[in-house]
Amino acid sequence: MADLPSITNNPDIRFLGKLLGDVIRAYGGDALYERTEAIRTASVERHRGAGEQDGVDLELDRLDLDETLDFVRGFMLFSMLANLAEDRQGVTADGGADLASALDRLAQEGIDKPQAIALLQNALLAPVLTAHPTEVRRKSMIDHRNRIAALMLLRDGGATATPEGDDIEEAILRQIALLWQTRVLRRERLYVTDEVETALSYLRDVFLPALPALYQRWDRALGERTPGFLKPGSWIGGDRDGNPFVTADSLRAALGKASEAVLVYYLDAVHALGAELSISTDLTPADTAVVALADASGDGAESRSDEPYRRALSGIYARLAATHLALTGKPAPRPGPLKGDRYADPQAFRADLVVIARALAAGGGGALSSGGALGRLIRAVETFGFHLATLDLRQNSAVLERVVAELLKVAGVEDDYLALGESQRVSLLRHELSNARPLGSAFADYSDETQSELAILRAAATAHATYGPACIVQHIVSMAQSVSDLLELNVLLKEVGLYRPHGETPTAAIMAVPLFETIGDLEAAPEIMGEWFSLPEVRGVTATRGYQEVMIGYSDSNKDGGYLTSTWSLSKASTALKGVFADAGVGMQLFHGRGGAVGRGGGSAFAAIRAQPFGTVQGRIRITEQGEVIAGKYGTRDSAMTNLEAMASATLLASLEPDQLSAADTQRFAEAMDRLSASAFEAYRGLVYGTEGFRTFFREMTPIAEISGLKIGSRPASRTKSARIEDLRAIPWVFSWAQARVMLPGWYGVGQALDSFEDKGLLRDMAQGWPFFAATLANMEQVIAKSDMAIAARYAALVEDRSLADAIFPRIEAGWRQAHDGLLTVTGQSRLLEAHPALETSIRLRLPYIEPLNLLQIELIKRRRAGDADERIGEGILLSINAIATALRNSG
Repeated sequence: MADLPSITNNPDIRFLGKLLGDVIRAYGGDALYERTEAIRTASVERHRGAGEQDGVDLELDRLDLDETLDFVRGFMLFSMLANLAEDRQGVTADGGADLASALDRLAQEGIDKPQAIALLQNALLAPVLTAHPTEVRRKSMIDHRNRIAALMLLRDGGATATPEGDDIEEAILRQIALLWQTRVLRRERLYVTDEVETALSYLRDVFLPALPALYQRWDRALGERTPGFLKPGSWIGGDRDGNPFVTADSLRAALGKASEAVLVYYLDAVHALGAELSISTDLTPADTAVVALADASGDGAESRSDEPYRRALSGIYARLAATHLALTGKPAPRPGPLKGDRYADPQAFRADLVVIARALAAGGGGALSSGGALGRLIRAVETFGFHLATLDLRQNSAVLERVVAELLKVAGVEDDYLALGESQRVSLLRHELSNARPLGSAFADYSDETQSELAILRAAATAHATYGPACIVQHIVSMAQSVSDLLELNVLLKEVGLYRPHGETPTAAIMAVPLFETIGDLEAAPEIMGEWFSLPEVRGVTATRGYQEVMIGYSDSNKDGGYLTSTWSLSKASTALKGVFADAGVGMQLFHGRGGAVGRGGGSAFAAIRAQPFGTVQGRIRITEQGEVIAGKYGTRDSAMTNLEAMASATLLASLEPDQLSAADTQRFAEAMDRLSASAFEAYRGLVYGTEGFRTFFREMTPIAEISGLKIGSRPASRTKSARIEDLRAIPWVFSWAQARVMLPGWYGVGQALDSFEDKGLLRDMAQGWPFFAATLANMEQVIAKSDMAIAARYAALVEDRSLADAIFPRIEAGWRQAHDGLLTVTGQSRLLEAHPALETSIRLRLPYIEPLNLLQIELIKRRRAGDADERIGEGILLSINAIATALRNSG
């Protein structure tokens, strides 16, 4: 495909686009290439303002169904390759988001490196991979994309051939040809095991090599060894909220596969070290501790009699192989000749590696003490243990309360727990937690729900004994609305030995984490946590642990109250919780449930963390990474290191920088936000929940029904069989609006709020001097730039009741115009993204490629809904959904 003038500054896009055009011509024929090029040119001309308004439609009319499928694939692949090119050029990276820059900035504030290191000693930064279904690409597509990225790196270095001898450009062309011939859509719905495998590929192939290398970089920046504060997490295989397919078996499978992956990595690393450390006692004396390891290894090979490091590593390998057998039930992939006892825990394995590292550092003036492969392996063991990533459990509070109610009833403790008031529940649950007597009986009959929940918790207890307590640390309670919701979980944990009374000093091996999701939940969070900390048993548990986690949800709060109210409610709740935690003397750890789209908390993680209320980060933060964001941020080692370092730098700055606002500004800005939020909330709720027929309008205007046909997740799109918006999951809600180019969850209500606010000067002060408000507007700005009301009007024409569409869509258009104009007024720009030229160029590049996809999607939906059963129509709709999501990037 020929290049756009707007992207001539990115030679990678021109190069990859040309190769894609060559592939389309070679495999699709000249006719397909010419028609695709004609449509592309017409769309580009239209976006330049030189083409006719209806020109693109006329070109699309020439495509038959088979050509439509090929055309959609071509535009999707171009967007995919453009994303790759931009990621390589760092278009999506934040400037100054590296640790060295953060340390320099702190130094200017009088905060030195020892203070930063002291914070990191007790810090935790955890990106948590989740299975939310907005990654519409198959893993095979992502794999080809990553191979192209690796080949492009070789090309960057001046290589003309691969290590295997293939011509570089021919190898790239081959991968693009394979992409063209790879089936885009999944034929079967994903199962939990599929989602586990996908997440595992990122953890194994990217996080395992990237994190130790990143720590080495930070060691150099800090001038000493960096405390191990960055550790990955996942809840794939443990998140059963609304997903009946997550069971004890899926939990065991997730944990077992993760452990196997990390142990194989360690075995390969130890094997490689054995080949490298050929140090002979004929040339240098051996450290006594290394000799002891060597003598205990059982390696009596004559050829290695003078090589104690190799013999020691042979013993370590044998013990690690025994550990692999014990934890996975399988022999090591490369069994060695020696036998050894399994390691009891990762610390014992690390201790043996440290013996070797210290011996190497002691000789030759420390010439071998620079870290290298051994240093990276030690860091990996500290970071990943025998579990690879901490796996979260999650369940809805309503399920937990039903299970506890049944246990109490069968045990003869309380016949109708559900009828009790909150204070009665708390009193009863506290009594149950005060003694070690279990409620359950092996001889009683329980419902399938109760048996399933207990089986999962028993599997978690077994996992703690098998892999160590770091394998599962948190159990999230969704829709937490009371103290009893958390106590119920602890009662269930007590059933399997994960909560132990121990008199006045109880312990909980797994922490109960409340998830506050709706606007009302966020407002109630401080009071609930205050009551929680008032309980003596809770004080004992948190004193032992040193902190308590609270999860705050972006998606449901947005769907409940709109973008501005959600964002502000999250900020206010965080600030209020800070005071509650301080009064209780408990460290606060917030878990941010962010999604990919701005309506679900998307946008720059660096800016988002820095925009957190002063004093709320405290060096500890966990953040969900969902859907297509995982591939975008962690698709390659380089992109993972860039994004993880940005998050780490932001965490350091947010924790140590002095407050950027004066007390007076803090008060007046907050008062202004309260007014803005109230106005935006009224507008949003009035449209979405207060407008007659809006549910029908949404379901007919957007491809929500068609999206359900995509095989993109194991979890149902709705929590119940109800068609109510309240019961629809936030992910398909946001995803559907993005497909229709409305992006309503990312801006609606904000324009009305800005327009009705009289003091525009105050708003400009807030945009310039308050990181929170600046980040809020910046995220909204990119959403508005990706939306298109002209295309949205075409989707609105899908609504059968024209009077309904004519009553609702003009309100959406007017709200968009108010948001657009209000944003420009407040930020002082003459056009969207004027202050962000790289992002502006990125979005401008995509628009001509998205519009034809939208128009084709609309026509295919019309035909499908009119009763045309041609299976190619359904395939075309699903392909277009995939292609639009790829082009928009953060749309789910």
